[in-house]
Amino acid sequence: MSAEGAAAPSPDEAADAAATALERGRLLFSGACDFFYAAQRLDQLPPVGLPEIAFAGRSNVGKSSLLNALTGRRALARVSVTPGRTRQLNFFDLGGRLGLVDMPGYGYAKAGKEIQRDWQGMMFAYLRGRPSLRRVLLLLDARVEVKDSDRQVMDLLDRAAVTFQIVLTKTDAVKPTALAAKQAAVVALARAHPAAHPDVLPTSSETGAGIPELRAVLAETIAGVGLLA
Repeated sequence: MSAEGAAAPSPDEAADAAATALERGRLLFSGACDFFYAAQRLDQLPPVGLPEIAFAGRSNVGKSSLLNALTGRRALARVSVTPGRTRQLNFFDLGGRLGLVDMPGYGYAKAGKEIQRDWQGMMFAYLRGRPSLRRVLLLLDARVEVKDSDRQVMDLLDRAAVTFQIVLTKTDAVKPTALAAKQAAVVALARAHPAAHPDVLPTSSETGAGIPELRAVLAETIAGVGLLA
């Protein structure tokens, strides 16, 4: 039977599928996660190996906190008190199954033009030329409006032809009605970008909301490369 003619799953089947996905995500992130490489230039990148998920976002969007929440580590990624300070790609090995790549923050005025050049130069080259890169998670702060720098990075990801998925952070600080409106607006924004995944994921590193679901999405992303049981 074709996909169009296939019967929709029953509520019990859908619930079972969701539970299975969450468990796969939990198992993926239950093992060790260790920093293993840092690169400030393209010729310093580690050899291509594990499938990689890159984390991108404006400075102070909560990127380090999200990485720590996903991996269950308090200090895997350092939360900087000086936004825009990170100038390198930081690579983490998640149990020999997945590489997590912490990209430099962007859009912070005091970081200067050198940071902006990093994103137009090295970061773009990494995104466009890394065969092991499966997806970029683009983090947006749920509390504030989408900035011009966010839109510029979305355009850059379109040009690099790299699939990206928007993750809303700090949703615990937004009332439910406002969060629903924010998510709807960001979904519409994603649909305007050919490289964007249509689903927008709301998360809170503070409360843990959305973290299991994000783990499940990442497990599904690498399920076809033979690294998940």
